[in-house]
Amino acid sequence: MKFGNHLLQKQKEYEPEWRDYFIDYVSLKQYIKTDISMYSIHFSPEKMKWKPENNEELDFANDINFRLGKLQANISTFIKMLDKEVEKLSQFFDKTVKSIVDEHQSISNSNDLSASKILFKKIIILEQFIMLNYTGIVKIMKKLDRHSGLKLSEPYMFRLVYLPFYHSEELNNIKHYLMDKLSGTGTTTTPEEKSAPLLTMPSILSKLDQTFIPPSSIMPQHNVLIQLSGRHGTDIIGCVLESMAKFNCTIIDFMLSRLYHNVTFGVLVRLTDESVDIFNHLSENARKWDAVLSFQIQDEREKIKHLLDEAPYDNRLKYTATVLNQNGLTSQFLYDWTKLLLETKISVEKMIRLSEDKQLNSIDFSLSIPNDLDFDDLRKRLYQLSAQHGTDVALQSLNVFRKNKRLVVFDMDSTLIRQEVIDEIAKHAGVVDEVAKITASAMNGEIDFKESLRRRVALLKGTPVSVLDDIKKILTFTEGAHFLCRSLKRLGYKLAVISGGFMPLATYVKHELGLDYAFANQLRVSNDGLTLTGETYGPIVDGIRKAELLDVIAQAESVSPEQVIAVGDGANDLFMLSKAGLGIAFNAKPRVQQQAPARINQRSLKNVLYLLGYTDNEIEQLATY
Repeated sequence: MKFGNHLLQKQKEYEPEWRDYFIDYVSLKQYIKTDISMYSIHFSPEKMKWKPENNEELDFANDINFRLGKLQANISTFIKMLDKEVEKLSQFFDKTVKSIVDEHQSISNSNDLSASKILFKKIIILEQFIMLNYTGIVKIMKKLDRHSGLKLSEPYMFRLVYLPFYHSEELNNIKHYLMDKLSGTGTTTTPEEKSAPLLTMPSILSKLDQTFIPPSSIMPQHNVLIQLSGRHGTDIIGCVLESMAKFNCTIIDFMLSRLYHNVTFGVLVRLTDESVDIFNHLSENARKWDAVLSFQIQDEREKIKHLLDEAPYDNRLKYTATVLNQNGLTSQFLYDWTKLLLETKISVEKMIRLSEDKQLNSIDFSLSIPNDLDFDDLRKRLYQLSAQHGTDVALQSLNVFRKNKRLVVFDMDSTLIRQEVIDEIAKHAGVVDEVAKITASAMNGEIDFKESLRRRVALLKGTPVSVLDDIKKILTFTEGAHFLCRSLKRLGYKLAVISGGFMPLATYVKHELGLDYAFANQLRVSNDGLTLTGETYGPIVDGIRKAELLDVIAQAESVSPEQVIAVGDGANDLFMLSKAGLGIAFNAKPRVQQQAPARINQRSLKNVLYLLGYTDNEIEQLATY
């Protein structure tokens, strides 16, 4: 709701004798629109020319002179109109305070709490009335600044310091006297009500960015968000904290943001009766360090539900989204990604650059997501966005387990190593085409994994066992595999390979990478140990078996499912990817990517560390540890 409508609505809620003393916000706004905005010295860049194109247009110097002349007359008229409204407000305040003082004197020696309650309520209504109109003055002066191109709001607001409603010691004393009297009965007010402010701030104030000092009579017992921005880094922090200490403010929360030399330091503080002069002190410090001071008043009756670095919305879920592209994140992707967030009402709370290369490769976003969002639809849209830009977006719940994973389970073929081992054996056996046909049938869903494995292994009958040693020599590890496994081990992780391939090669990969566990299918060999029989023995390691083995290892290591990472590329990996706290489809088939919780389509397995929230600097430390 626009403030003018908000003010009119509030005006109707007051008794008739109060309504005539509201400032005429609508008339003031209309005057700005009709008599000031057309002469604004805010020039539109597209309308600027070096010289006029015809004799009817003024050159720049004469245009400025003409506009300033009009503004001089019309702004003078506007200020007189506003002064008249402010004086009307101030006179009404004086009259009402006098009435309150008289009533207070008449009941001060009485034990009649009902009369005290009535007077107490009248003070609250008066303070609400003053703050509502004070906000209107602020808003109309800000509007004047925007539409005229001049900066008159701050000096005008400082003039109000000299008016009675800005600070009424008499009213403040009566207010506290009544508060103590009423709360002292032990029945009329609760301890929370006693400590709460007497003024319920209008909701419009939460959106009001104030750069001037508010009336001190309404400040005690309120929470105020104070923000100082400037180029002097730690000095900015120091001068804010100096003021906090000098006036004994209670710091509730804080936040620091740095953009190279520029620093913004915000603190949420609780003011007391003795600390209302803090704003003069802060203003002096702001001038000293050439900083910009602003603050927002909060209503203490509304519980503070959020930290300063959180989106101020209820019923939200906390997630993190890691975006990465080894060739650099493009501005078009980041724009499309942001559009998706806006369309789904997802708020960004933090952005952290993970990569430290010259080009921007990876960013970690902390997100606040509506709890009624359709996550299935969101994941589909994320997959489409990723495919369109060749950029990965990994969405994870943001909780204590994000950086506290303890077990990583890898698929082997096309994940830890670049080859498919059964294809390599088939080359030596001379049955590559036959094996490929069976593999295609399995991928098309014509036969299941167990049946496809049985048929493919049968084609290997008679192949020398020594072939497995030959294949070990030509295995190519995926880029980053050694680094990732070494880094994870240094962080205390347990590592496992669970493969639909064969145990001799899985064992080799386990030793090469320093893994803790290896599970794969067992190939039966002839009695003399020289050839393959074309059969397997023991449980077939298919998709379901992979998920079961993940559970077995997690239980053996006393690790919860939320602390497990699974990485794989095939359809038979989907069960374990969905069971793990973080399931990553690594350069996977399209169907797997669509169903997997997270995706990495980059060359290096090192990118898994980005999904855990590690920066390049931290990753470098792991490399040199």
